[in-house]
Amino acid sequence: MAGNYDYLKKITPESSNLIRGLQAVQAQEGYVSDESIVAVAGYFNTPVVETEGVLSFYAQFKRTKPGKYKICVCDGTACHIKGSTLILDWVSTELGIGNGETDAGGVFSLETVACLGCCSLAPVFSINGRVFGNLDRKSTIRILKEYRNK
Repeated sequence: MAGNYDYLKKITPESSNLIRGLQAVQAQEGYVSDESIVAVAGYFNTPVVETEGVLSFYAQFKRTKPGKYKICVCDGTACHIKGSTLILDWVSTELGIGNGETDAGGVFSLETVACLGCCSLAPVFSINGRVFGNLDRKSTIRILKEYRNK
């Protein structure tokens, strides 16, 4: 197996565990690369095309390497009512990327999520798990600039 996929050895190499293997890769790497598809297919003795089929069927799997800073914009009910679509638009415009994308420099990734569980702070987003709440345009842009300058 090319690369270091020793963490797969914790999973029994049966084709019924293919999804678990892909989940393990994504947990370790942050996404599922072309190289890891081949490695997983080999480990579970599954054709590469079948492994790619499983991967593309489930929306949980990411095919692009995440940026250094993963921004999750909450679009739960409270955040949606309080303007999460505006937050997403401001972040997207400021960074030049859309939902589900990573910028060319590999610094920022952007995605919407169903809920971050911080409804009393709505609208919110998180960056690498750190939550920022009660956002407006000014605070959103300020936070992004702080991370850009790190």
